[in-house]
Amino acid sequence: MPAAMATLSPPLVHPQVPSCRLGPRQWHASFERIRFQFRHAGRLQASYKGLEAMYDDGYGMVKDLDYYYQALRELVEHDSGPPRWFCPVDASLSVEDAPLMLYLPGVDGMGMGLCMHHKALGRIFELRCLHIPFHDRTPFEELVAMVEDVVRAEHSTSPNKPIYLLGNSFGGCLALAVAARNPRIDLILVLVNPATSFEKSDIKQLLSIFSPFSDHACIAITALLNYNIDNEVNIALSRMKSGKHPLEAFGRLTNNMSSSLKHTNILDKLPEDTLRWKMELIKTAASYANYRLHFVTADVLLLASGADRLLPSKAEADRLQKILPKCKVFFFQNHGHSLLLEHGVHVSSIIKCADLYRHSRKYQRVLDFIPPSTTELNEVDKASSDLTFRTCPAMFSTMEDGTVVRGLGGVPADGPVLLVGNHMLMGIELISLAAEFLRQKKAVVRGIAHPLLFPKKERTSSEGHDFFDFLKLWGGVPMTYKHIYELLAAREFVLMYPGGYREALHCKGEEHRIFWPDETGFVRMAAQLNATIVPFGVVGEDDLLNILCTFDDIRNAPFGKEIMRAYSSHLKLRDAAHEVIFPGVLLKIPGRFYYRFGKPIPTKGRQDVLTDRQAANDLYMHIRAEVESIISYLLEKRVEDKYRHILPRLWYKAARGPNAEVPTFDP
Repeated sequence: MPAAMATLSPPLVHPQVPSCRLGPRQWHASFERIRFQFRHAGRLQASYKGLEAMYDDGYGMVKDLDYYYQALRELVEHDSGPPRWFCPVDASLSVEDAPLMLYLPGVDGMGMGLCMHHKALGRIFELRCLHIPFHDRTPFEELVAMVEDVVRAEHSTSPNKPIYLLGNSFGGCLALAVAARNPRIDLILVLVNPATSFEKSDIKQLLSIFSPFSDHACIAITALLNYNIDNEVNIALSRMKSGKHPLEAFGRLTNNMSSSLKHTNILDKLPEDTLRWKMELIKTAASYANYRLHFVTADVLLLASGADRLLPSKAEADRLQKILPKCKVFFFQNHGHSLLLEHGVHVSSIIKCADLYRHSRKYQRVLDFIPPSTTELNEVDKASSDLTFRTCPAMFSTMEDGTVVRGLGGVPADGPVLLVGNHMLMGIELISLAAEFLRQKKAVVRGIAHPLLFPKKERTSSEGHDFFDFLKLWGGVPMTYKHIYELLAAREFVLMYPGGYREALHCKGEEHRIFWPDETGFVRMAAQLNATIVPFGVVGEDDLLNILCTFDDIRNAPFGKEIMRAYSSHLKLRDAAHEVIFPGVLLKIPGRFYYRFGKPIPTKGRQDVLTDRQAANDLYMHIRAEVESIISYLLEKRVEDKYRHILPRLWYKAARGPNAEVPTFDP
């Protein structure tokens, strides 16, 4: 990592906070309008009721492909009859009123290609998989009609709920065909390396070359080409880096390779004309879907592999995105055609990050939220491991009697809770705060942020999640009073920074200062909904970073002001006066982050805050004074921490293990 960095996290700008300088009557009128809207909507509770934070999504449960190939062998040996639907036994439904997801398989038709995702998707969807026996010779148009019958029946029962079609390769053509024929039904398509590019593929030419050979030989060649050895090697190396024994990682690699080769034993049980029928079927499917692409109006999430040896999936994703009006693309640069059978692919998380998980026709960021799973928490830990290692956060809280204790024991166990505190530079305290609340209290902290931090990403090329994805996975919402009301009404933990961008992008010499506007709206909102306000403070950025250049430095440079205005216009900020600041920083030998959550301030029964402007202002100033007092407390007490600097912490962890909790000052 270079010593000088332009930024450590995405730029933050001042939130578009509605004016709160209203008298009691105007405030009540405005608030009652918001409340009426949600009473009319009839849904004031979070939609993930019944699904707790850090739920088990099952990823990693299928450690190798033996399970998949064993299922294939059993299906082929005992399979007969027409195409039909089945519900995976390991897909246990948890979310109330979950939408339907239909899995449409690849050209093999077995329907087991989703086995690594059964539990994860089954927790948030009503999952059904299509099974087409190898002996079946149903034409493509009849398969379309079969899927269409289910879609129309479900739509007639629940016309306001979306229906998800997850199409893998050949199944992608099937999903597009159904969507084109049913534009008035609310469909969401998840396409995985769709076979609409079959006519342009190398596999078609290769199979024509090997046509003199038997069908079994051609299928075996296809299976070997489909195997992604690069991905397996990368996974083995990553397992070694995470602490697994090299022999264990190598054993998993060889086991998957041998399982893939054993798959060819199934070929003896297939009818002789299987390959010719399947190739004709996929050719018909690609032609049928391509001819009707312009009729597809559904939301589309396209997952494309950059190392697909069977189809030109990356180029096809570019083509389809130009044709389909509502198409988002997620590229997997180092993965092969069988994307759903490769480790490191979490379809449920990708659907959440794309803002495509919903229960009704309109996506509602608050009410359609699904809490982070154990896998998603692990992804955050992996992405933030370097920051956590450098800063070793120490968290304290205040009990009702004023006693300061280590940990979050003083924070209320149940919501609604409004956490109000100070930003450090570029908001680098956010990740540790949210992760610790999830671990210690199993509470999801829902952050209020500027709309700029929720970009409409149409293309993503990352192999992992970025900051914007994590913000969505942790339930962040754009700053509006509507969202705050929904969150507090749903008894959530809500995180708010009144200082906004002014604190997150402060100038030299402004560390540990707060810059709060004279706005008391959040205080009145909390009192209206009987929320508990918890003031908090955090320090430590000055032990991690040196600011090299700030807003004034950049603005005063030649053409600096014009460049900043042009970039802000490019980002389409609602107020042209707000300019994005990219402070230049230099890493120091890292110190430590310290958090303290103050004594909870209940607002239940505080009707005076709603009716008296002075009472609301007094409570607001009390919260502000508490935050400033906490910051002063942490600055004073951290001097007593003998593990404040990184070397003592390294020695402590070397002696007691990497997961040992490092001591700190006595509160």
